[in-house]
Amino acid sequence: MRLRGKVAIVTGAGSGIGRAIALRLAEEGAKVVAADIDPSRAEETAALVRKRGGEALAMTADVARRPDAEEMVRQAVDTFGGLDVLVANAGILIQQPFLETTDEAWERTMNVDLKGVFLCGQAAARRMAAQGRGGKIVNIASVAAEIARPQEAAYTAAKAGVVGLTRAMAVELAPHHINVNAIAPAVTTMTNIVPARQRDESREEAFLREVPWDRLGLPEDVANAAVFLASNEADYITGATLAVDGGRLAYTG
Repeated sequence: MRLRGKVAIVTGAGSGIGRAIALRLAEEGAKVVAADIDPSRAEETAALVRKRGGEALAMTADVARRPDAEEMVRQAVDTFGGLDVLVANAGILIQQPFLETTDEAWERTMNVDLKGVFLCGQAAARRMAAQGRGGKIVNIASVAAEIARPQEAAYTAAKAGVVGLTRAMAVELAPHHINVNAIAPAVTTMTNIVPARQRDESREEAFLREVPWDRLGLPEDVANAAVFLASNEADYITGATLAVDGGRLAYTG
């Protein structure tokens, strides 16, 4: 129960990595605000937390909108009495060749994957600073920040921005004892962000050839890292990006 008594917001909590993180934080004692753009998915996650004996609030939110980001924080405080942890997980992947990438695809990706991290992080950090007891912010980046794939220019740029933003936030928020770190997953199974055409057996085999470990990542792998970074065990870690990738970034073959 490393997070007993803590209050946590998880964005993109309606499925995949976000849902796994929400469940793990609750298992460790946190009261969870499960936020997602899809209200039914948000409620499904909150119901799973409650079924396992935890406390959760479902909330509909578009992280690219400042009013939604601020409302998430307000709801957390009004319902549970404060805010201690933010996991900025919500993200999208729109695959288009670079020469054919549209303004709409670029702007939508930047709004969700990068601006959303900024807006939610700013709203959460303002509350944490006002409370005066510190806090933990965990941004979900990607190995795409370091390894580019075809047709993912916008996603790669946004995730690289998340890594840089994490460092900047860590420096400025350290005086408030707010730790800011990122997690960089590699290809993770059972997530909506992996396009359906990449889930066939041949594509999975291709991804596996790039991962020294003997399997692709699971949402729970990322969730375990998020719990650590949200706990007191990570009090002296800030501005870091933790790769949860089975050795993908280490592989040069």
